[in-house]
Amino acid sequence: MSKLHILAKPVDMSNGFKDFFDTIGLTGAGLVTKGIAAVIAVIAVRMLLQLSADPQGALRKGSMGIGTLFVAVVLALYGDTLFSTVTDAKG
Repeated sequence: MSKLHILAKPVDMSNGFKDFFDTIGLTGAGLVTKGIAAVIAVIAVRMLLQLSADPQGALRKGSMGIGTLFVAVVLALYGDTLFSTVTDAKG
């Protein structure tokens, strides 16, 4: 005899995108921050793929690409915390 197993409680999604982003823990500002981080990461990967044959130039462009990729990762992980002080300012 089979028993029904409830894997997750039902969630009311009648308010559309607001309910969806609340369930995954993202606000509108968090979503924008992740989008900006994704664009910066694409730019960094493009910088890494366009290295020149000159060793000094390649080292310079490669290190700039790695640094840009690092900024994108930090922004993706901690961007909502970094920008929360700007958006929650009281004055």
